[in-house]
Amino acid sequence: MSQLSLGFSPCPNDTFIFDALVHQKIDTEGLSFTVSLADVEELNEKAFKQELDITKLSYHAMAFCLDDYQLLNSGSALGSGVGPLLIAKKKLSKAEINDATIAIPGKYTTANFLLSLAYPEATNKVETLFSEIETAVIEGRVDAGLIIHENRFTYQDKGLVKLMDLGNYWEEKSNNLIPLGGIVVKRSFDEQLKVKIDRVLKRSINFAFNNRASSRAYIQEHAQEIEESVIRQHIDLYVNEYSIDLGDKGRNAVNHLFEEALDKKIVKQINQPIFVEK
Repeated sequence: MSQLSLGFSPCPNDTFIFDALVHQKIDTEGLSFTVSLADVEELNEKAFKQELDITKLSYHAMAFCLDDYQLLNSGSALGSGVGPLLIAKKKLSKAEINDATIAIPGKYTTANFLLSLAYPEATNKVETLFSEIETAVIEGRVDAGLIIHENRFTYQDKGLVKLMDLGNYWEEKSNNLIPLGGIVVKRSFDEQLKVKIDRVLKRSINFAFNNRASSRAYIQEHAQEIEESVIRQHIDLYVNEYSIDLGDKGRNAVNHLFEEALDKKIVKQINQPIFVEK
């Protein structure tokens, strides 16, 4: 049996997607996995060091890793209305946002990339664990925060206000879906193995959709927010048809994001094929 190292976040969308694969609830075609659960920015850093065979990765970070990794067709968090939110304790003007100290979930997150597009002059950023950003804003350690994952469902309950939905900003600007994160595999693997991994991951996601109760314990074990309704909202928002397979629409959105990053000189020219062939 082939043993592969696999990294993903403890967030409900990832544990939902990977539960069946990790716990051998499906035919994994002889593959087994050693799992590393980590915050998305930590996973980005691991990918820069090529520490994992397969890993979740921010699309922003992915642009810096394509010499070493290739994108699977399954497993992406990509869609409409799923973007990061810029929040604060009170409404701020554009000038105030440009001068603000902003907590971000990581330099190489897609969230930070979208923030850089919307507010290029807002450069006073503090890298903060995503689950601690709301608290940093509430306690006044930062003026604003860039939230991702399940925090988008809880910030209002904590008295915080939305300054901008950066997902909506991207969709209106680009007329494309929002690519947030995807699953990559080492480029050096032979093509048959990469296609097999893609196939097994797709099977895991389909199993999760068809057997929703099956992954509940694994999801709740790792979720930051254990309220069932929040977990369900989170999964419904980030896991969709494009998670099963990017398709042409998903691939176009990914290509557009990379083109935008190249145009803004945020990333270098990408010379390798991005996607694993089907």
